[in-house]
Amino acid sequence: MLHLIPTGLHRALYRIAFRVRGWFRRTFKIPIFGVSAVLRDEQGRVLLVRHSYGVAAWSLPGGGHGKNEDPADAVRRELREELSLEIEDLERLATINETLSSAPHSSVLFAGIAVGEPTPDGREVIAAEFFALDKLPVLLPQPTQIRLGIWQAALDHKKKASQSKES
Repeated sequence: MLHLIPTGLHRALYRIAFRVRGWFRRTFKIPIFGVSAVLRDEQGRVLLVRHSYGVAAWSLPGGGHGKNEDPADAVRRELREELSLEIEDLERLATINETLSSAPHSSVLFAGIAVGEPTPDGREVIAAEFFALDKLPVLLPQPTQIRLGIWQAALDHKKKASQSKES
């Protein structure tokens, strides 16, 4: 049904909703649950997105999930809705409990392989691009930096475990 709203109006509504949700969270401290994913392509580059609302910075794809929704299903749904993208080798890395907008936020971080090229919906996500690890944008939001650090630590751990098995 939302696809019937003209794109420009839809983006404006996202910006308004983002501000209202931030005020609501700061005022009432309502917990929110989310998912995010570190997705690589076949060249090992990492997918980052830019939203039509909030800070104009690159971040990891993801979104919210309902209390009764499995986080893995939620991240797959978000990737389909926002980027028309499927994911292979989905792996749950961590649950991150933090404070965003002065309210509790719990986010499940996943890693996986992107299948195909992302196509931003043009409403919520306005850009999507794969970046080489040595060419990531300079100013990434702190939550994105934290999540990339967790992912990198998981990769390093796997590499060390693999080397130990070979020895």
